[in-house]
Amino acid sequence: MTTRFDGKRILMYSHDTFGLGHLRRCRTIAHALVETYRGLSVLIISGAQIAGAFDYRSRVDFVKIPSVIKLRNGEYSSLEQHIDLRDTIEMRKSIIRHTAETFQPDIFIVDKEPMGLRGEIEETLAYLKGRGTRLVLGLREVMDAPHLLEAEWKRNDVMAKIDRIYDDIWVYGPPDFYDPLTGMEVPDSVRVRMHFMGFLKRRALHEALSTHRPKGDYILVTTGGGGDGADLVNDVMNAYLADPELTHKALVVLGPYMPGDQRAEFLRKGQSIPSMEVIEFDTRMEELIASSRAVVAMGGYNTYCEILSFDKPALIIPRTTPREEQLLRARRAAELGMIDMLMPEQSRDPVQMAAALKALPHRSLPSQAGSGLMLDGLTNIAEVVGDCLSVKSPGADLRKVLP
Repeated sequence: MTTRFDGKRILMYSHDTFGLGHLRRCRTIAHALVETYRGLSVLIISGAQIAGAFDYRSRVDFVKIPSVIKLRNGEYSSLEQHIDLRDTIEMRKSIIRHTAETFQPDIFIVDKEPMGLRGEIEETLAYLKGRGTRLVLGLREVMDAPHLLEAEWKRNDVMAKIDRIYDDIWVYGPPDFYDPLTGMEVPDSVRVRMHFMGFLKRRALHEALSTHRPKGDYILVTTGGGGDGADLVNDVMNAYLADPELTHKALVVLGPYMPGDQRAEFLRKGQSIPSMEVIEFDTRMEELIASSRAVVAMGGYNTYCEILSFDKPALIIPRTTPREEQLLRARRAAELGMIDMLMPEQSRDPVQMAAALKALPHRSLPSQAGSGLMLDGLTNIAEVVGDCLSVKSPGADLRKVLP
Protein backbone atom coordinates (compact mmCIF):
# COMPACT_ATOMS: atom_id res chain seq x y z
CA MET A 1 0.00 0.00 0.00
CA THR A 2 1.34 3.42 -0.96
CA THR A 3 2.09 5.68 2.01
CA ARG A 4 0.17 8.96 2.07
CA PHE A 5 1.47 12.20 3.53
CA ASP A 6 -1.48 14.51 2.92
CA GLY A 7 -0.58 18.11 3.64
CA LYS A 8 3.12 17.40 4.16
CA ARG A 9 5.46 19.80 2.40
CA ILE A 10 9.11 19.87 1.37
CA LEU A 11 10.89 23.06 0.32
CA MET A 12 14.10 22.84 -1.72
CA TYR A 13 16.64 25.57 -2.43
CA SER A 14 18.77 25.61 -5.58
CA HIS A 15 20.88 28.75 -6.03
CA ASP A 16 21.75 27.97 -9.69
CA THR A 17 24.32 30.60 -10.54
CA PHE A 18 26.04 28.59 -13.26
CA GLY A 19 24.71 25.72 -15.35
CA LEU A 20 21.75 23.45 -14.72
CA GLY A 21 23.20 20.94 -12.27
CA HIS A 22 21.58 22.16 -9.08
CA LEU A 23 18.08 22.52 -10.53
CA ARG A 24 18.21 19.16 -12.31
CA ARG A 25 19.37 17.42 -9.12
CA CYS A 26 16.60 19.01 -7.04
CA ARG A 27 14.01 18.18 -9.70
CA THR A 28 15.13 14.54 -9.79
CA ILE A 29 14.82 14.21 -6.01
CA ALA A 30 11.46 16.00 -5.97
CA HIS A 31 10.00 13.72 -8.65
CA ALA A 32 11.18 10.61 -6.80
CA LEU A 33 9.54 11.80 -3.58
CA VAL A 34 6.12 12.62 -5.03
CA GLU A 35 6.14 9.33 -6.94
CA THR A 36 6.80 7.48 -3.68
CA TYR A 37 4.41 9.35 -1.38
CA ARG A 38 0.90 10.42 -2.30
CA GLY A 39 -0.25 13.75 -0.88
CA LEU A 40 3.30 15.11 -0.48
CA SER A 41 4.07 18.46 -2.14
CA VAL A 42 7.51 19.77 -3.11
CA LEU A 43 8.36 23.37 -3.95
CA ILE A 44 11.75 24.24 -5.47
CA ILE A 45 13.25 27.72 -5.13
CA SER A 46 15.55 28.26 -8.11
CA GLY A 47 17.60 31.00 -9.70
CA ALA A 48 17.93 29.13 -13.01
CA GLN A 49 16.95 31.25 -15.99
CA ILE A 50 15.21 28.38 -17.74
CA ALA A 51 13.59 26.68 -14.75
CA GLY A 52 10.25 26.95 -16.55
CA ALA A 53 11.50 25.04 -19.60
CA PHE A 54 11.41 21.70 -17.77
CA ASP A 55 8.42 19.48 -17.15
CA TYR A 56 7.37 19.00 -13.53
CA ARG A 57 5.31 16.18 -12.10
CA SER A 58 2.06 16.80 -10.27
CA ARG A 59 2.70 18.20 -6.76
CA VAL A 60 6.11 19.57 -7.78
CA ASP A 61 6.40 23.26 -8.55
CA PHE A 62 9.05 25.99 -8.48
CA VAL A 63 9.47 29.59 -7.41
CA LYS A 64 11.78 31.61 -9.65
CA ILE A 65 14.06 34.11 -7.90
CA PRO A 66 16.08 36.77 -9.81
CA SER A 67 18.99 35.19 -11.66
CA VAL A 68 22.62 35.72 -10.72
CA ILE A 69 25.39 34.49 -12.98
CA LYS A 70 28.84 33.29 -12.02
CA LEU A 71 31.65 34.71 -14.15
CA ARG A 72 34.70 32.75 -15.27
CA ASN A 73 36.81 34.41 -12.57
CA GLY A 74 34.47 33.09 -9.88
CA GLU A 75 32.78 36.43 -9.17
CA TYR A 76 29.02 36.95 -9.37
CA SER A 77 26.95 39.41 -11.35
CA SER A 78 23.24 40.20 -11.59
CA LEU A 79 21.81 38.85 -14.82
CA GLU A 80 20.08 42.20 -15.28
CA GLN A 81 23.18 44.38 -15.57
CA HIS A 82 21.29 47.55 -14.63
CA ILE A 83 20.37 46.11 -11.21
CA ASP A 84 23.06 46.20 -8.51
CA LEU A 85 24.11 42.74 -7.30
CA ARG A 86 23.40 43.70 -3.70
CA ASP A 87 19.86 44.74 -4.63
CA THR A 88 19.38 41.45 -6.49
CA ILE A 89 20.54 39.46 -3.44
CA GLU A 90 18.15 41.43 -1.21
CA MET A 91 15.25 40.63 -3.56
CA ARG A 92 16.21 36.95 -3.54
CA LYS A 93 16.44 36.91 0.28
CA SER A 94 13.02 38.48 0.60
CA ILE A 95 11.36 36.06 -1.82
CA ILE A 96 13.01 33.04 -0.17
CA ARG A 97 11.95 34.12 3.33
CA HIS A 98 8.39 34.95 2.26
CA THR A 99 8.08 31.63 0.41
CA ALA A 100 9.17 29.71 3.51
CA GLU A 101 6.75 31.65 5.74
CA THR A 102 3.87 31.00 3.37
CA PHE A 103 4.67 27.40 2.41
CA GLN A 104 5.49 26.26 5.98
CA PRO A 105 7.58 23.20 5.00
CA ASP A 106 8.10 20.13 7.16
CA ILE A 107 11.57 19.63 5.61
CA PHE A 108 13.88 22.18 3.97
CA ILE A 109 16.55 20.67 1.68
CA VAL A 110 19.38 23.01 0.68
CA ASP A 111 21.47 22.06 -2.35
CA LYS A 112 25.27 22.49 -2.04
CA GLU A 113 25.52 26.04 -0.65
CA PRO A 114 25.02 25.72 3.14
CA MET A 115 24.11 29.37 3.69
CA GLY A 116 22.97 30.06 0.14
CA LEU A 117 24.46 32.52 -2.28
CA ARG A 118 26.14 35.31 -0.29
CA GLY A 119 24.36 34.04 2.84
CA GLU A 120 20.93 34.67 1.38
CA ILE A 121 19.15 31.83 3.22
CA GLU A 122 20.61 32.32 6.72
CA GLU A 123 17.56 34.25 7.94
CA THR A 124 15.22 31.65 6.44
CA LEU A 125 17.18 28.80 8.05
CA ALA A 126 16.96 30.50 11.46
CA TYR A 127 13.22 31.08 11.03
CA LEU A 128 12.51 27.48 9.98
CA LYS A 129 14.69 26.03 12.73
CA GLY A 130 12.68 28.05 15.23
CA ARG A 131 9.44 26.48 14.03
CA GLY A 132 10.80 22.92 14.03
CA THR A 133 11.37 22.32 10.32
CA ARG A 134 13.91 19.58 9.68
CA LEU A 135 16.89 21.20 7.93
CA VAL A 136 18.91 19.11 5.46
CA LEU A 137 22.07 20.04 3.57
CA GLY A 138 22.56 18.06 0.35
CA LEU A 139 26.12 17.83 -0.99
CA ARG A 140 27.50 16.46 -4.25
CA GLU A 141 29.88 13.55 -3.72
CA VAL A 142 32.66 15.91 -4.90
CA MET A 143 32.50 19.58 -3.91
CA ASP A 144 35.93 21.00 -4.79
CA ALA A 145 39.62 20.64 -4.01
CA PRO A 146 39.90 20.61 -0.18
CA HIS A 147 42.14 23.68 0.01
CA LEU A 148 39.73 25.70 -2.13
CA LEU A 149 36.58 24.61 -0.29
CA GLU A 150 38.11 25.05 3.15
CA ALA A 151 39.31 28.56 2.32
CA GLU A 152 35.87 29.50 1.01
CA TRP A 153 34.07 28.11 4.06
CA LYS A 154 36.51 29.57 6.61
CA ARG A 155 35.92 33.08 5.28
CA ASN A 156 32.28 32.82 6.31
CA ASP A 157 32.55 30.42 9.27
CA VAL A 158 30.43 27.93 7.32
CA MET A 159 31.44 24.74 9.17
CA ALA A 160 30.40 26.18 12.52
CA LYS A 161 27.09 27.32 11.02
CA ILE A 162 26.45 23.86 9.55
CA ASP A 163 27.12 22.38 12.99
CA ARG A 164 24.73 24.80 14.66
CA ILE A 165 21.91 24.78 12.11
CA TYR A 166 21.55 21.56 10.12
CA ASP A 167 19.92 18.37 11.37
CA ASP A 168 21.27 16.15 8.57
CA ILE A 169 23.86 16.25 5.79
CA TRP A 170 23.11 14.04 2.78
CA VAL A 171 25.95 13.16 0.42
CA TYR A 172 24.69 12.25 -3.05
CA GLY A 173 27.19 9.46 -3.61
CA PRO A 174 28.51 6.22 -2.05
CA PRO A 175 31.12 6.39 0.72
CA ASP A 176 33.74 4.46 -1.25
CA PHE A 177 33.72 6.84 -4.23
CA TYR A 178 34.65 10.18 -2.67
CA ASP A 179 34.13 12.16 0.53
CA PRO A 180 33.11 15.78 -0.24
CA LEU A 181 34.76 17.02 2.96
CA THR A 182 37.97 15.02 2.63
CA GLY A 183 41.08 16.87 3.76
CA MET A 184 39.06 19.34 5.85
CA GLU A 185 38.75 19.81 9.58
CA VAL A 186 35.28 18.41 10.26
CA PRO A 187 33.96 18.29 13.85
CA ASP A 188 32.70 14.90 15.05
CA SER A 189 29.32 16.52 15.65
CA VAL A 190 29.09 17.25 11.92
CA ARG A 191 30.49 13.88 10.82
CA VAL A 192 27.86 11.99 12.77
CA ARG A 193 25.15 13.81 10.78
CA MET A 194 26.68 12.96 7.39
CA HIS A 195 24.93 10.16 5.49
CA PHE A 196 26.14 8.81 2.14
CA MET A 197 23.00 8.21 0.11
CA GLY A 198 24.43 6.88 -3.17
CA PHE A 199 24.28 8.27 -6.70
CA LEU A 200 20.90 9.44 -8.01
CA LYS A 201 19.66 6.98 -10.63
CA ARG A 202 18.01 8.49 -13.72
CA ARG A 203 15.30 7.10 -15.96
CA ALA A 204 14.31 7.71 -19.57
CA LEU A 205 10.54 7.97 -19.83
CA HIS A 206 8.97 6.46 -22.92
CA GLU A 207 6.22 9.09 -22.92
CA ALA A 208 8.84 11.89 -23.14
CA LEU A 209 10.72 10.99 -26.30
CA SER A 210 13.12 13.65 -27.50
CA THR A 211 12.44 15.06 -30.95
CA HIS A 212 16.20 15.50 -31.39
CA ARG A 213 17.09 11.84 -31.02
CA PRO A 214 18.95 10.71 -34.17
CA LYS A 215 18.14 7.43 -35.85
CA GLY A 216 20.71 4.69 -35.47
CA ASP A 217 23.98 4.62 -33.57
CA TYR A 218 25.42 7.93 -32.30
CA ILE A 219 27.88 9.41 -29.84
CA LEU A 220 26.35 12.10 -27.64
CA VAL A 221 28.51 15.16 -26.92
CA THR A 222 27.07 17.20 -24.05
CA THR A 223 28.34 20.33 -22.29
CA GLY A 224 25.66 20.41 -19.58
CA GLY A 225 24.55 24.03 -19.26
CA GLY A 226 27.12 25.04 -21.85
CA GLY A 227 28.36 28.21 -20.22
CA ASP A 228 31.90 26.86 -20.16
CA GLY A 229 31.55 24.12 -22.78
CA ALA A 230 32.98 25.84 -25.87
CA ASP A 231 36.42 24.21 -25.56
CA LEU A 232 34.94 20.72 -25.45
CA VAL A 233 32.77 21.29 -28.53
CA ASN A 234 35.63 22.91 -30.42
CA ASP A 235 37.97 20.01 -29.63
CA VAL A 236 35.44 17.42 -30.83
CA MET A 237 34.76 19.31 -34.06
CA ASN A 238 38.46 19.81 -34.77
CA ALA A 239 39.06 16.08 -34.29
CA TYR A 240 36.32 15.25 -36.80
CA LEU A 241 37.70 17.77 -39.29
CA ALA A 242 41.26 16.48 -38.89
CA ASP A 243 40.57 12.75 -39.23
CA PRO A 244 38.54 11.55 -42.26
CA GLU A 245 38.35 8.08 -40.67
CA LEU A 246 36.32 9.48 -37.77
CA THR A 247 32.86 8.91 -39.22
CA HIS A 248 30.78 7.73 -36.25
CA LYS A 249 27.58 9.79 -36.10
CA ALA A 250 27.72 12.46 -33.36
CA LEU A 251 25.00 14.55 -31.76
CA VAL A 252 26.39 17.71 -30.13
CA VAL A 253 24.21 19.49 -27.52
CA LEU A 254 25.57 22.99 -26.93
CA GLY A 255 23.62 23.92 -23.79
CA PRO A 256 21.30 26.85 -23.04
CA TYR A 257 23.94 28.98 -21.31
CA MET A 258 26.51 28.92 -24.11
CA PRO A 259 27.05 32.53 -25.32
CA GLY A 260 25.13 33.34 -28.50
CA ASP A 261 28.17 34.09 -30.65
CA GLN A 262 29.72 30.73 -29.76
CA ARG A 263 26.45 28.92 -30.45
CA ALA A 264 26.17 30.51 -33.88
CA GLU A 265 29.78 29.62 -34.73
CA PHE A 266 29.36 25.97 -33.73
CA LEU A 267 26.07 25.63 -35.59
CA ARG A 268 27.84 26.94 -38.68
CA LYS A 269 30.97 24.83 -38.16
CA GLY A 270 28.97 21.68 -37.58
CA GLN A 271 27.36 21.96 -41.01
CA SER A 272 30.73 21.18 -42.59
CA ILE A 273 30.91 17.81 -40.79
CA PRO A 274 28.61 15.30 -42.55
CA SER A 275 28.42 12.84 -39.65
CA MET A 276 27.62 15.50 -37.03
CA GLU A 277 24.35 17.10 -35.93
CA VAL A 278 24.43 20.14 -33.64
CA ILE A 279 21.48 21.28 -31.51
CA GLU A 280 21.21 24.06 -28.95
CA PHE A 281 19.48 22.25 -26.07
CA ASP A 282 17.05 19.51 -25.08
CA THR A 283 15.29 19.26 -21.71
CA ARG A 284 15.13 15.46 -22.10
CA MET A 285 18.82 14.68 -21.86
CA GLU A 286 18.07 11.37 -20.14
CA GLU A 287 16.44 10.15 -23.34
CA LEU A 288 19.37 11.26 -25.50
CA ILE A 289 21.94 9.60 -23.23
CA ALA A 290 19.90 6.40 -22.88
CA SER A 291 19.66 6.06 -26.68
CA SER A 292 23.31 6.85 -27.39
CA ARG A 293 26.16 4.43 -28.06
CA ALA A 294 28.60 6.47 -25.91
CA VAL A 295 28.95 9.88 -24.23
CA VAL A 296 31.54 12.66 -24.40
CA ALA A 297 31.16 15.17 -21.57
CA MET A 298 32.85 17.43 -19.05
CA GLY A 299 31.66 15.21 -16.22
CA GLY A 300 29.37 17.31 -14.05
CA TYR A 301 27.40 15.46 -11.39
CA ASN A 302 24.15 14.96 -13.31
CA THR A 303 25.80 13.81 -16.52
CA TYR A 304 27.91 11.36 -14.54
CA CYS A 305 24.80 9.93 -12.83
CA GLU A 306 23.20 9.50 -16.26
CA ILE A 307 26.28 7.77 -17.67
CA LEU A 308 26.16 5.30 -14.77
CA SER A 309 22.37 4.91 -14.84
CA PHE A 310 22.29 3.99 -18.53
CA ASP A 311 25.67 2.23 -18.40
CA LYS A 312 27.29 4.10 -21.30
CA PRO A 313 30.95 4.16 -22.34
CA ALA A 314 32.17 7.67 -21.59
CA LEU A 315 35.04 10.00 -22.42
CA ILE A 316 35.37 12.81 -19.88
CA ILE A 317 37.29 16.05 -20.49
CA PRO A 318 36.85 17.89 -17.16
CA ARG A 319 36.81 21.59 -16.46
CA THR A 320 39.77 22.42 -14.21
CA THR A 321 39.02 26.05 -13.21
CA PRO A 322 37.77 27.87 -11.21
CA ARG A 323 36.62 24.69 -9.40
CA GLU A 324 38.31 21.30 -9.52
CA GLU A 325 35.15 19.29 -8.89
CA GLN A 326 34.95 17.77 -12.38
CA LEU A 327 38.67 16.98 -12.40
CA LEU A 328 38.52 15.15 -9.06
CA ARG A 329 35.43 13.17 -10.10
CA ALA A 330 36.95 12.20 -13.45
CA ARG A 331 40.24 11.12 -11.89
CA ARG A 332 38.46 8.93 -9.35
CA ALA A 333 36.15 7.38 -11.96
CA ALA A 334 39.08 6.73 -14.31
CA GLU A 335 41.05 5.20 -11.43
CA LEU A 336 38.15 2.78 -10.90
CA GLY A 337 38.08 1.97 -14.62
CA MET A 338 34.59 3.40 -15.13
CA ILE A 339 35.39 6.03 -17.77
CA ASP A 340 38.14 7.25 -20.08
CA MET A 341 39.60 10.68 -19.38
CA LEU A 342 41.58 13.29 -21.27
CA MET A 343 42.92 16.48 -19.78
CA PRO A 344 41.93 19.66 -21.67
CA GLU A 345 45.46 20.08 -23.04
CA GLN A 346 45.26 16.54 -24.44
CA SER A 347 41.85 17.01 -26.05
CA ARG A 348 43.13 20.12 -27.83
CA ASP A 349 45.36 17.83 -29.91
CA PRO A 350 43.07 16.73 -32.81
CA VAL A 351 45.05 13.53 -33.37
CA GLN A 352 44.83 12.44 -29.74
CA MET A 353 41.19 13.46 -29.50
CA ALA A 354 40.27 11.63 -32.70
CA ALA A 355 41.94 8.45 -31.43
CA ALA A 356 39.99 8.66 -28.17
CA LEU A 357 36.71 9.22 -30.02
CA LYS A 358 37.30 6.26 -32.34
CA ALA A 359 38.06 3.99 -29.39
CA LEU A 360 35.15 5.21 -27.26
CA PRO A 361 32.26 3.11 -28.66
CA HIS A 362 34.31 -0.04 -28.07
CA ARG A 363 35.43 0.59 -24.48
CA SER A 364 33.99 -1.50 -21.64
CA LEU A 365 30.84 -0.37 -19.87
CA PRO A 366 31.04 1.33 -16.45
CA SER A 367 29.27 -1.65 -14.88
CA GLN A 368 32.09 -3.93 -16.04
CA ALA A 369 34.63 -2.06 -13.91
CA GLY A 370 33.44 -4.06 -10.92
CA SER A 371 33.37 -1.06 -8.59
CA GLY A 372 29.70 -1.28 -7.63
CA LEU A 373 27.70 1.66 -8.95
CA MET A 374 25.60 2.34 -5.80
CA LEU A 375 22.74 3.99 -7.69
CA ASP A 376 20.39 3.79 -4.73
CA GLY A 377 20.39 7.46 -3.73
CA LEU A 378 16.76 8.20 -4.58
CA THR A 379 15.54 5.08 -2.80
CA ASN A 380 17.52 5.97 0.33
CA ILE A 381 16.36 9.58 0.27
CA ALA A 382 12.72 8.54 -0.07
CA GLU A 383 13.06 6.10 2.83
CA VAL A 384 14.64 8.73 5.06
CA VAL A 385 12.04 11.35 4.15
CA GLY A 386 9.27 8.85 4.87
CA ASP A 387 10.69 8.09 8.30
CA CYS A 388 11.21 11.78 9.01
CA LEU A 389 7.64 12.70 8.11
CA SER A 390 6.34 9.82 10.21
CA VAL A 391 8.17 11.04 13.32
CA LYS A 392 5.99 13.42 15.29
CA SER A 393 8.88 15.39 16.76
CA PRO A 394 10.93 17.13 14.01
CA GLY A 395 14.00 17.03 16.24
CA ALA A 396 13.84 13.27 16.87
CA ASP A 397 16.98 11.19 16.44
CA LEU A 398 16.91 9.68 12.92
CA ARG A 399 20.30 8.00 13.08
CA LYS A 400 18.61 4.59 13.28
CA VAL A 401 16.87 5.08 9.93
CA LEU A 402 19.48 7.06 8.03
CA PRO A 403 21.96 5.06 5.90
